[in-house]
Amino acid sequence: MTRYFEKNCVISGAGMSKMYRKPEVYPFNLAVDACRNAIADAGLEIGDIDGIACWPHAAVHVGHGSSAASPVDIKNSLGLKLNWFEAGMGPGQFASIANAIGAIAAGYCNHVLCYRAEGERWVPMYGKAYADGNLPTPEGFNQWTTPYFAPSAATWIALHADLHMRQTGLKREQLAMIAINQRKNAALNPNAVYREPITLDEYFDARMITTPFCIYDCDVPIDGAAAVVISRADAIPASSRPTVRFEAVGTALHDHFSWFQRSDFPNMAMSDAAKMLWSRTDLTPADLTSAHLYDGFSWLTVLWLEALGITKPGATGDFLEGGQRIALDGVLPLNTNGGQLSEGRLHAFNHLVEAVRQLRGEAGDRQVADAKVAVCSAGGGVFGSALLIVRD
Repeated sequence: MTRYFEKNCVISGAGMSKMYRKPEVYPFNLAVDACRNAIADAGLEIGDIDGIACWPHAAVHVGHGSSAASPVDIKNSLGLKLNWFEAGMGPGQFASIANAIGAIAAGYCNHVLCYRAEGERWVPMYGKAYADGNLPTPEGFNQWTTPYFAPSAATWIALHADLHMRQTGLKREQLAMIAINQRKNAALNPNAVYREPITLDEYFDARMITTPFCIYDCDVPIDGAAAVVISRADAIPASSRPTVRFEAVGTALHDHFSWFQRSDFPNMAMSDAAKMLWSRTDLTPADLTSAHLYDGFSWLTVLWLEALGITKPGATGDFLEGGQRIALDGVLPLNTNGGQLSEGRLHAFNHLVEAVRQLRGEAGDRQVADAKVAVCSAGGGVFGSALLIVRD
């Protein structure tokens, strides 16, 4: 089999900041904290970092706090001497990871700092603007949404989810197991913003946002940051702990770049990324010991389960039924940190940090037994990227 470049790269360090539901600490400071923590966790010095990447660039923001730190500001704050840096959109929130692997393969750098920084509680301008009636100009993609007062992905994804559930028979009580199980996991995670348990009755009594989503199906805006250091495998310091290596990466987009006009609607870009992921490895979904799947909305996790071949459309509801199969001691522990629904929204970078901790055996009370192979995914709609990482 072809030896792909990602197999020569490792996640040498992983770190997070504290997560805040209320504005307490300036978000840029949290980004610096996460980056410093990841570098220290890698056993590296600031001077060892010769590359940096993030998603998206702070300059790309749309008037809210979804980009709390730009690469150049992190570079200046930490005093990095860089051979390579970038920031952009790409195939989902793990685009920076894929770009870092490419830069290392090209010989540009040895250790790339990749991070995601959010400040949506500090600067909640996005929601306020819409609440005040300042909707996007109805042009480009917005021509399909603004005339219907639908500026939010909560509405777009709900349309996908509603059709999918009608087609496959997935029930809300089965979908609820994702939120309920992740809250159980969050209770074991001191960094999670929501740790109180949810019952099925509470789920059904919760405020509806966009059918079929209630508030518990929606991720939690926070101020916080997560970071990882991607390194060339032969450039990391000697360590007694397990090495976490990339086995495969999926970044493909083969169908239409559109939320609504894919030929396989209501599927999304994740379908293409998942196929690419499995094409680059001899491993299969049966080898997974944990899954850390994007949960901007709970149903996106369902679609990732199906795109990755972990379940088949029409069978996902049975897989989720009762929550036992996705529990920490289940056949495939899912979003063991509590995910974005309970720990907080970091566009799956917190999932990646958690996966690294699981593979190293550092997850404490939520540790999965004999964790060896983990899949991480990010994105919905036109964005989709996936990582398969293994313990060497």
